[in-house]
Amino acid sequence: MTADPTGHRFRLQGPRSSAEIAQVGAALRALTVDGVDLVPRYADDVPTPAASGVVLVPWPNRIRDGKYTFEGTERQLAISEPAFGNASHGLLRFGSYSAAEQIDDRLVLTADVVPQTGYPFHLRTRVIFTLLADGLHVEHVIENVGAATAPVALGIHPYLQIGGVPTEDLVIHSSGTSTLVLDERKLPVDEVPVDDATDLRGGRRLGDVALDNAYRGFDRDADGRTRHTLTAPDGRRVELWQDAGFPWAQVFTTDRYPGNPVAVAIEPMTAPSNAFATGQDLIALEPGGELRREWGVSYRE
Repeated sequence: MTADPTGHRFRLQGPRSSAEIAQVGAALRALTVDGVDLVPRYADDVPTPAASGVVLVPWPNRIRDGKYTFEGTERQLAISEPAFGNASHGLLRFGSYSAAEQIDDRLVLTADVVPQTGYPFHLRTRVIFTLLADGLHVEHVIENVGAATAPVALGIHPYLQIGGVPTEDLVIHSSGTSTLVLDERKLPVDEVPVDDATDLRGGRRLGDVALDNAYRGFDRDADGRTRHTLTAPDGRRVELWQDAGFPWAQVFTTDRYPGNPVAVAIEPMTAPSNAFATGQDLIALEPGGELRREWGVSYRE
């Protein structure tokens, strides 16, 4: 029997909702509310496509040439995106998580980022998934269990949909007021106000845009959360929220997600691409220090 390349699947089940989380990358493989799939599914026998649902730690997105300097010491990470010469999507994208706790509607996965070439720091990470009647709540805890201060950033790469509705017909709303300009290696070279091509505040049909943009400058509710929505022509919507500790979100559309002419990822991030090199919003986590961040998905009819 061929093994599942995404590892063991942890299943959460409630009266109205269900979720599947993969062992590899702590990836959100499936989320269903009232029979509606909110995450695009993919075949059982393939690795996670296009970083679908994975946790990106200790950095999201890319680091130019895999090089950075932290506290006066130059470091060289492995180049995990050879086509562009970047270190991409952190060190646990293909890592195997262990279950520390699982009940019907709650799952706690753990994995360590161990000292290694280019990252001689030791992090202990937990991802806490709680199934809700209308979706999912996710909390991330990152603890520095090493002896040195560590550079840390966090991102998550969930793809969303409304089952039965072509994703190209969904309208995306997001309140970001500025976005990063990327070079040919998908690395930021400038930050500019949103314009006609990138402004999502008034809503854009996904079939009419091609996006690979990091945004910030979001509207936030009284609880500090910002909310991004995908709305179907009949008014149904799926919402991704992120707490105040995530000042950035990447919006990425692609035609390379299996079985989907258009797919969209909305990615909460604590720091933008290349933050290890630029220092922008990079967190210096002291020994014994702990970082907590939260995000979630909900469905409204």
